Amino acid sequence: MNNAQLNELKQRYVASGAASPATQFADRAENAEIWDADGNRFIDFAGGIGVLNIGHRHPKVVEAVKAQLDKVMHTCQTVMPYEGYVKVAEKLSQVTPVRGHAKVMLANSGAEALENAVKVARAATGKNNVICFDGGYHGRTFMTMAMNGKVAPYQTDFGSMPGNVFRAPYPVPYHGVSEDEALRGLKMALKTDANPRDTAAVVIEPVLGEGGFYAASSSFLKAIRDICDEHGMLMIVDEVQSGFGRTGKLFAIEYSGVEPDIMTMAKSMADGMPISAVVGTDKHMDASGGNSLGGTYTGSPVSCAATLAVLDVFEEENILEKSQALGDKLSKRFAQWQQHFECVDNPRNMGAMAAFELVSSKADHTPDAELAGALCKKAREKGLILLSCGMYGNTIRFLMPVTIQDDVLEEGLGIIEDALTELVGKKTTATA
Repeated sequence: MNNAQLNELKQRYVASGAASPATQFADRAENAEIWDADGNRFIDFAGGIGVLNIGHRHPKVVEAVKAQLDKVMHTCQTVMPYEGYVKVAEKLSQVTPVRGHAKVMLANSGAEALENAVKVARAATGKNNVICFDGGYHGRTFMTMAMNGKVAPYQTDFGSMPGNVFRAPYPVPYHGVSEDEALRGLKMALKTDANPRDTAAVVIEPVLGEGGFYAASSSFLKAIRDICDEHGMLMIVDEVQSGFGRTGKLFAIEYSGVEPDIMTMAKSMADGMPISAVVGTDKHMDASGGNSLGGTYTGSPVSCAATLAVLDVFEEENILEKSQALGDKLSKRFAQWQQHFECVDNPRNMGAMAAFELVSSKADHTPDAELAGALCKKAREKGLILLSCGMYGNTIRFLMPVTIQDDVLEEGLGIIEDALTELVGKKTTATA
């Protein structure tokens, strides 16, 4: 079927809240390129929203999935377990920097991982409250919607959110929130809303994902660790988008040296197969009763096979080094754009987790969400899949596969330059 036929079916049968606004339908993909149902080629700077750090259909992952399909597709690991689940748990326990000996539960999605992390924290502490941060994104289930630090579009139409979720500022100096102010906000929340005696955990992304690719400083993360220790709360680090090599380390929290009590991960851990994980200190992970964690499809044999293959690829192909190198290339190009385009400002990256702001005024840091939308639209018209994000909708984020070929990367960056030039013109200006 072609794009037009598929769009007709989409409009007729797919719920509008779940339907993509895109009119092209993926037909096949390879590394950083996608071809649609009409045969048009696209360069992929979105990576399935950070799911494809080692590219579409990595050969080793495809091989592992095919081999698993010839053995076992499903038994439900709580009914009859299988090797893949325990091998993934072993590997994640070894590489995840939580305190002490780590234990693991597997789930299907990032939201499911966060839900279970909260369950574990409540069971381990006997407390109910959870503190999250402005701009944070944790999922689309009811608990994680309440945890999100942004209302639209995640909460708007769905009524009351679950209680016992409180908010603190996330440090984004560019938009007027200093680290000191963010810490004061967290401490004030503990005084005015979330009594530490009733607070199970503080949940934070070390680099905001949907919130705009802002990284928390090492000092801020260490301060949260100290506050959690002082009050007997658990520190939960959400690495669903920043994990599995996006930042040049397996997990972004490694840059700070902080050891959380619990970490969540998903997205790129299986190169497109649905899986997520909660990894935490053994005494916390073992706090709830038998059969209290899990689900029918959690840690499926096929997804576990893909995860093990991904971890092998990271070692064999130096993916972390490639992520750092890609981040360096993006940083240099962003700096050029900041000089040449009046609308480009605040370029930033941690490894290949890279972004910049589109603004109408560099002096005032005035967000320009309309331009961000126009850039993504024009890029798509020119054959590049590009995403915006952020509290103000003006951040352009880069989530192309770390394995992207140099010529494809340059072609995609050239499309952005051409699109910006068409939209705003090119002028040399001093950065504010």
